[in-house]
Amino acid sequence: MARTVIAGNWKMNKTIGEAVAFASNLREVLADRHDLPEIIISPPFTALHAVSAVISGSAISLAAQNIHEADKGAFTGEISGGMLREAGCNLVIIGHSERRVLFGEKNERINKKLFAALGAGLNPIFCIGETLREREENRMKEVIGEQLKEGLNNLNDNDIERILIAYEPVWAIGTGKTATPAQAQEMHLFIRNWIAGRYGKELSEETVILYGGSVTPQNIALLMSQPDINGALVGGASLDVGSFVRIAEYKSNQGV
Repeated sequence: MARTVIAGNWKMNKTIGEAVAFASNLREVLADRHDLPEIIISPPFTALHAVSAVISGSAISLAAQNIHEADKGAFTGEISGGMLREAGCNLVIIGHSERRVLFGEKNERINKKLFAALGAGLNPIFCIGETLREREENRMKEVIGEQLKEGLNNLNDNDIERILIAYEPVWAIGTGKTATPAQAQEMHLFIRNWIAGRYGKELSEETVILYGGSVTPQNIALLMSQPDINGALVGGASLDVGSFVRIAEYKSNQGV
């Protein structure tokens, strides 16, 4: 049975001071809240080290938003897995739709980044998702299957055990549009069955599959009612402590 995870992706938001204030507030609010899912936050690179110090010793985990596939070298503006580990991260987001669409990252490079993260001791949050056109053409399963096949190429069972998968339909990222619970469940089940077909049923059942795409306190409970949705990768709603905590409290949010 997969564990439940709520992850916040802050994207290019919050200064170091703002990030520290948020993390301090979140730690205080979550103190002794053993009833909540696993919590992950993903600040921008500049705030990682400072936020790591704030959440040290708590149940909050720290993720970076990107990684370069090389350990070091002449890659201006990039960051390595070793640097992220030293900054306090234990996870990293890889293949986010904005990296794919805005920065042209392809499945082959994303596969290299997954290997780099795993080699550096970081657990990847591997993002996949189809565009609106691909969905309208009823090609979403074909696209997702290709992203899984090429992204996870040559990874073994031990690697897969460390990977969280985030299904984030590109047409729902930052648009206010959300896949219906039924649409999200259909794709999460497809992903789980794909993992089962290549790595076995037991491993597929333990794989955390998150939904990402305009997640809010208002829609999280319905999404989480689906059997193959194990949590959420939250964008805009993760920038406010109150809304982020309400999402984590989804079990009591049916009436929100």
